[in-house]
Amino acid sequence: MIYLDYQATTPLAPEALEAMLPWLREGHANPHAAHAPGRAAKAAVEVARDRVATLLPSGGAIGFTSGATEALNWAIKGTDGPIVTIATEHAAVLDTAEALRRAGRAVTILPVGRDGLIDLAEAARAIGPGTGLVAAMLVNNEIGVIQPMGELAALAHAAGALLLCDAVQGYGRVPIPEGCDMIAVSAHKIHGPKGVGALWVRDGVALAPLLHGGGQEGLGRSGTLSPALCAGFGVAAQLMHARAAIDCAHVEQLFGIARQQFGPGWTINGSTAHRYHGNLNIRRDGLDVARLMSDCRDIAFSAGSACASGSGRSSHVLRAIGLSEQQARSSIRLGFGRYTSEEDWVTAIDRIKKAAAAQEMIAQERGA
Repeated sequence: MIYLDYQATTPLAPEALEAMLPWLREGHANPHAAHAPGRAAKAAVEVARDRVATLLPSGGAIGFTSGATEALNWAIKGTDGPIVTIATEHAAVLDTAEALRRAGRAVTILPVGRDGLIDLAEAARAIGPGTGLVAAMLVNNEIGVIQPMGELAALAHAAGALLLCDAVQGYGRVPIPEGCDMIAVSAHKIHGPKGVGALWVRDGVALAPLLHGGGQEGLGRSGTLSPALCAGFGVAAQLMHARAAIDCAHVEQLFGIARQQFGPGWTINGSTAHRYHGNLNIRRDGLDVARLMSDCRDIAFSAGSACASGSGRSSHVLRAIGLSEQQARSSIRLGFGRYTSEEDWVTAIDRIKKAAAAQEMIAQERGA
């Protein structure tokens, strides 16, 4: 199996697995307990916290969560005032904002252009005095487009609002602007384990708790932490920091190969200038993606966000950038990175191209 779905989840780094094993085998103590084994577990959590922090701005604190969905819910529900967000955000943001809108909180959703980017002038008109929170994704999970987070932070602060950055796809891969007030990240997007994420909160920002029942985390999050998951997250973050240049060069090489191999007839969805190159969302007119995935069943790739798979709906992100329903349903997402070999990448592209060409030939024969 050739795995090309890095935006959905990344392969677990062997080093992260090794860091977790002692805490799964014998380090079973509660990290919030006062006895010696508990203190040892707590120490492992704090080492992990410091490692996760190396990829985040200074001047803030980290609260571990069960994942980015919880972190985003906490950041949004823990603040007050009108919300401004973007049409291409993850469902964890859009669905939470919609739930709060139904409860009476004002919500403005900014459109994007064909390139997937917001219009900053339009954003400036929407982010006015009284706005409480601006929520935006640094790197889009479906099309890889990078939003101007620094400029959004400046607009938010000028209006007296907080800026929440969903950095799940960008954490460790692209710079996170210093102007963010809250940042949500996830371990399993950076070769760490599933089931753990974090919310970074700038010093001086106070959040209402999302979960009640003990407030074990310093930011007020309740619940017993898993030292194993935290340790795996910490080592994964440490590796992202240490391997940043190597991983980036590898992704750029693979992206360059793809640009050469996918010729005329294949179109990149979203901006080609402002994007993370480990996400290749492309379309081909008339492509039957379901058939393509069946024909290439030994290649793991996505027809859209894994979070919306099975819903029967086409991608809300692709519709937001102006694609027709047919164009959205003729798009695929290829996600690649550290453990994607050049050989597998070339093989996968060749297989996908041949399967698409075979579809077209059959369609032409039927139409003749």
